[in-house]
Amino acid sequence: MPETFLRLIEVTKRFGGRTVVDNVSLDVAEGEAVALLGASGCGKTTTLRLIAGLEEPDAGEIWIAGECAGAKGRNLVPPGARGIGFVFQDLALWPHLTVAGNLDFVLSSAGVPKRERAERVNETLRLVRIDRFAHSYPNQLSGGEQQRVAIARAIVGCPCLLLLDEPMSSLDAELKAELLAELKNLQEALKAPTVYITHDGAEAQVMASRVALMRNGRITQIVTPHELRERNSGHTDVHIQIEAP
Repeated sequence: MPETFLRLIEVTKRFGGRTVVDNVSLDVAEGEAVALLGASGCGKTTTLRLIAGLEEPDAGEIWIAGECAGAKGRNLVPPGARGIGFVFQDLALWPHLTVAGNLDFVLSSAGVPKRERAERVNETLRLVRIDRFAHSYPNQLSGGEQQRVAIARAIVGCPCLLLLDEPMSSLDAELKAELLAELKNLQEALKAPTVYITHDGAEAQVMASRVALMRNGRITQIVTPHELRERNSGHTDVHIQIEAP
């Protein structure tokens, strides 16, 4: 069995008097893709931000690659040292930089020597099939092309963990299906442990080997894609409760 790479142990996050993530525990193995599936506002994005170190846990522990990264109201490993590639829901591309510039900035910030950066940028753009747009700006690209740039930016630094926050939410069904298949193949090729959050059960079935169902800040059940498919096809022997998006 692959070793656990990411471990959340009874993690809780509150904003004011509201508990957004409530006693969440989750393991993600080396090379595994796990989906967090639930309605908007159930705590999925906050969970991802806690893993990335963009929020601090009020209780519980977050372990990455055998090291405690956050615990008891403190980040013990800063975000930039966690080796994470993050695709944000709104993509968050830097509009004043070209496609290649978006990737180069990541490498420059990580201290990669200039002579190595151009080669790695070009390799990554070829991998996601947008190398012809290297000198274009984000606002000159279609939604699907921008999506590929965001994915390329997330992987150019060879992250040890991928976090994807509703990355297909703004795409039409046909393009979403195409990019999902490509993203799944890419994740398997990179062998990077991945947490993929979505409110779409079909996306979760494609991307993940296990699906954690979230509701009101809690993980209520962890199922396989097959079990999720059985539920959605009307079988009554699989009892999964989830709010509609």
